[in-house]
Amino acid sequence: MNLTHSATGAVPAAGTGHHEPMTLPFSGLLRSPALAPLRRPAYRGLWTAWLMANLTMWIHEVSAAWLMTQLSTSAVMVSLVQTAATLPIFVLGVASGALADIVDRRRYFAFTQLWVCLTALVLAALQLSGRLSAELLLVLTFANGIGLALRWPVFSAIVPDVVARDELPAALALGSISMNLSRIVGPVVAGALLASTAPGLVFALNAVLAAVALVLILRWRSRQRSSALPGERFLGAVRVGVQHVLHSPHLRAVILRVFMFFLQSSALLALLPLVALQLGGTGAGMYTSMMACMGAGAIAAALQFPRWRERHGRDAFTRRGTVLHALASLAVVLMPTPWVVLPATVLAGAAWMAVANTLAVAAQLTLPDWVRARGMSIYQMALMGGTAAGAWLWGQVAEVAGVAVAVSVASLLGVLLLALTWRLSVEGGDEDRRDPGQARPEPDVRIAVKPEDGPVMVLVEYRIDPQREAAFLDVMQATRRARLSQGVLSWGLFRDTAQPGRFVEHFVDENWAAHQRWLERYTAADEELRAQRLAFHVDPAPPRIQRYVGATLPHEALLFPAPAPHGPSRPGPV
Repeated sequence: MNLTHSATGAVPAAGTGHHEPMTLPFSGLLRSPALAPLRRPAYRGLWTAWLMANLTMWIHEVSAAWLMTQLSTSAVMVSLVQTAATLPIFVLGVASGALADIVDRRRYFAFTQLWVCLTALVLAALQLSGRLSAELLLVLTFANGIGLALRWPVFSAIVPDVVARDELPAALALGSISMNLSRIVGPVVAGALLASTAPGLVFALNAVLAAVALVLILRWRSRQRSSALPGERFLGAVRVGVQHVLHSPHLRAVILRVFMFFLQSSALLALLPLVALQLGGTGAGMYTSMMACMGAGAIAAALQFPRWRERHGRDAFTRRGTVLHALASLAVVLMPTPWVVLPATVLAGAAWMAVANTLAVAAQLTLPDWVRARGMSIYQMALMGGTAAGAWLWGQVAEVAGVAVAVSVASLLGVLLLALTWRLSVEGGDEDRRDPGQARPEPDVRIAVKPEDGPVMVLVEYRIDPQREAAFLDVMQATRRARLSQGVLSWGLFRDTAQPGRFVEHFVDENWAAHQRWLERYTAADEELRAQRLAFHVDPAPPRIQRYVGATLPHEALLFPAPAPHGPSRPGPV
């Protein structure tokens, strides 16, 4: 799993108590718990690749926006650069997560960087040859956005594979640090190059950075996900991913929280250039300083997370971070002097990092590995949706009432939404019970069944004390959520009209391969839920389980039904 060569020292291998040798000439710099994941060669190389990938994103955005002003005088065309860059995230969000879950993640991540590299080379060639038009720039910006939309879910899914569980918050914070570093360095590099050379050479640099990221990713040896079953089909994987989120209450709470926070916080970021202009001069220097302060605040906060998390839970981080961001935003627009604005943007950056990282960790730990990329892609869509909706909404308010009013209303709305959803918790979840449970016994199969045969219907019979029916139904409600979150097509619970206390659980899988994948996904949480169901079962024998596979009728029988048999029919139960 090495991306870089190691030298001396040892760290625990991810998810184990063992140690693996490693050489770090700069190991003294990595003793902070916040930097612990960087001691792992696999994560260190992955983080470097992610930094390169983020630099290409920011360099492209700045370069494309500037180049569009040279190709067109239309404000609409200039604004469409941002639309073309972000639209792929909404179009391909869940699809990219499904692909990252059903294909080899290393190759898929490498493909996204190859795509970005080739797009940058085409842009460079067209610009340097004088053949790049405004319309072509939009198309290629959209193509570049496809690569960015595809890569984010797979990176989110890979990180838990290369670090231990207790290092995951720090690893995700380092990923955010990478984003903030690139947000500062990328525009500075792009601006300096655009001032002294042709935009095509800047796109060529982007291609080089993407190629470096591609090489680093190819050197990484991913953990193989072993299974004798055929892979999931794309459309089925998309359905299961959406279904898992819909039937996971804790994950829904996290997604709602991230949407509400970014709806609020987008006001300050979207209107920051106008705030800078109001401080006097051209505003360019002040805007750069404010962005740098915001990034510095985010990085400083990320380095303190391990110590802060010893004293505060996720709900405290989320609530206090939301309030702090609102207060900092109010200070920026209500006291517009550099002595107030710059420290306030530092606090806003720290608060933003605290909330965003906490919610990302909550989502990561709630998701099982088999659906992690799909779940994180939906999380990303909620984040980007809140940002996009907020930027549009607060821009409209600012147009009518001014920047100060727009940011103030956004801040107050964020606090109000927090108060209205105070009981919505992002603590806990099932992350401590996502480990694999005891292997389930193989189904009793005495006929020839192919992986694609289906649908598969499963019946489970319970006999309970009728006096405990209400408590049993509560457990079965949790069972319903668990079954549906694992991808079954339908679920039902039936009572026997002739035998009080006899219940039959019924659920349907798409085909035999999907049913076997359902058996593979058995976790400690499922085991605990099964024990709760069995506690109600009063029959000495375990619940009876029956499996049925859909039978295919001959085509002739469907087109030309056989005549009814002669003779009297005999009444009887069906």
